[in-house]
Amino acid sequence: MRLLLASWASLIIAGAVAAADPAYSKLLRQAPVKAAMKFLRDDDARTLREQIELAQIPAPPFKETVRAKDFAARLRAAGLEEVSIDATGNVIGKRKGSGPGPLLVISAHLDTVFDEGSDVTVRQQDGRYHGLGIYDDARGLAAVLSVLRAMQAAKLQTVGEVWFVGTVGEEALGNLRGAKALFAEHPGIDGFISVDGADTPDEIAANLVQVVAQATGSRRWEFRFTGPGGHSFGNFGNPSAVHALGRAIAAISDLKPPADPKTTFNVGQVSGGSGVTAIASEASMLLDMRSNDADELRALEARVQAIVDAAVAAENARWNSTAVKLERRLLGDRPASTRITDTALANAAIGAYAAIGLKAEPGFGSTDSNVPLGLGIPAATLNGGGRGDKAHSTDEWYEPVNAWQGPQALLLTTLRLGGLAGVSKPALADRPRAP
Repeated sequence: MRLLLASWASLIIAGAVAAADPAYSKLLRQAPVKAAMKFLRDDDARTLREQIELAQIPAPPFKETVRAKDFAARLRAAGLEEVSIDATGNVIGKRKGSGPGPLLVISAHLDTVFDEGSDVTVRQQDGRYHGLGIYDDARGLAAVLSVLRAMQAAKLQTVGEVWFVGTVGEEALGNLRGAKALFAEHPGIDGFISVDGADTPDEIAANLVQVVAQATGSRRWEFRFTGPGGHSFGNFGNPSAVHALGRAIAAISDLKPPADPKTTFNVGQVSGGSGVTAIASEASMLLDMRSNDADELRALEARVQAIVDAAVAAENARWNSTAVKLERRLLGDRPASTRITDTALANAAIGAYAAIGLKAEPGFGSTDSNVPLGLGIPAATLNGGGRGDKAHSTDEWYEPVNAWQGPQALLLTTLRLGGLAGVSKPALADRPRAP
């Protein structure tokens, strides 16, 4: 998800400076960098082919192992010697720098939102490729591989170390578990780039590329109401779990969160009851809450929690009972980042797009970058190039229009942040390590 950020004045001003960053002119004058940029354009057909191949490897929620092994094999084939799959399922390939310098991670996510057994066949029609996860995030994975191949072919040596990563659990109830584990286990990471998706029709219409550099936070809950049940006629007077659920949904639907910072809620799924003649003994709902502001998200969540408690109390009071109970389970927690801790990474990405003739602006989003941004670690999400839409649906599609520009911007951002040995210093800070 990418949303245009219109009020981040400090970063937009800094972004204008980054767009004129002379470091990019210097980088683009280097013969190895020129060779790598040409390689990426020439590699476009292979990148698309890998994108399709990866999309056709099932990676349903919590079952990404087969795709992870395939991605690891592709990293090795591209020339990385140190490639592993961690206990959480993340694939990590390490490329040493000349050092000393910062540690930068370039990552895409392995998982899709689609259940096991879904048809992942990719089909082509009228210049578009249709398939589940074809651009979210098979495109990101393929772009990461293409950048690695370009760096290897041109023998580009960064000052800082660069890790090429495939994460698990980015989607839905995966709850960013791969990214969370990555940062918990590797506190030395100095910067993080998530490569996710492609240009959307809205971005194309606005003639800009979104650099997701601030995190839309979310909280996802399951609320389960239970009651005594009974026959609809014979036990009339017993409180109903479904009625309690209905009271809660009606009150939630009347909430009016702020438009700025954008804050939203959605009851996305409900279940319960056993038949038209039975008083429901169980009913549940899944609720998603999001905000671009951590304080607003907490405030909305507090109001929702009060509403569900009040719904139970009202249903019990209606029937002079205490039988309806409530169980709540937190399903997802994505941190929001409302503070700007470091603009170097976002500015580097904006400048990289400018260097290849594209306009980029910062925006909010909900991606793997939420994790480092929530920790105060520089991070941004870039797209993998090309055009796509209808993610998370059976109508998902991708068009490889100027698709090489995504990997080119990613390569330049990587070289700017990590530094090019003998040419430029890293723009990314090597953060102090804990003793």
